[in-house]
Amino acid sequence: MDRARSGSDAGRAFALAAEPHDHAACVDDAVARAEAICGERGARLTPMRRRVLELVWTGHRPRGAYDILEDLATGGKKPAPLTVYRALDFLVEHGLVHRLESLNAFIGCPHPGGGHASQFLVCERCGTATEVNDPGVAAAIARSAEALGFEVGRPIVEVSGLCPKCRDGKGSTPGPGLDPTAA
Repeated sequence: MDRARSGSDAGRAFALAAEPHDHAACVDDAVARAEAICGERGARLTPMRRRVLELVWTGHRPRGAYDILEDLATGGKKPAPLTVYRALDFLVEHGLVHRLESLNAFIGCPHPGGGHASQFLVCERCGTATEVNDPGVAAAIARSAEALGFEVGRPIVEVSGLCPKCRDGKGSTPGPGLDPTAA
């Protein structure tokens, strides 16, 4: 998706996340865009960074670093946690994934590369999250910050609630490592 998702697209995004679809296509698209962005910037998408990106994109639920670390384990051998964190830092730095502070987890960016103010709708029940980019919300934050003399660093807004499926009682349970009730 080349354009930013508006609030009106959020319902469709939650539907996409909840319905069975070809996640492999999502992963392939994300990797292709990452390769293009890294190529343009002269940055290196190493095999580890690529694999971490693929794992972030395997579903539409935020993934914690330790969940990703578990998925990387092969033959009982895990890479060092620092390796995963460095890969995630690279992916965040290049706008390929976002870090959801409230969940201490990562989610793929559907329109990577450019800086943008992001808002996330996170389902408290199933853990599904979707990125929306409402210029009105971003403008309101910028105006309020300017009025207070505050310099905005990363304007990320996270809103918790219930996705359409969970609200209607048809949602799923949280994925591994995503118990929204855990403190």
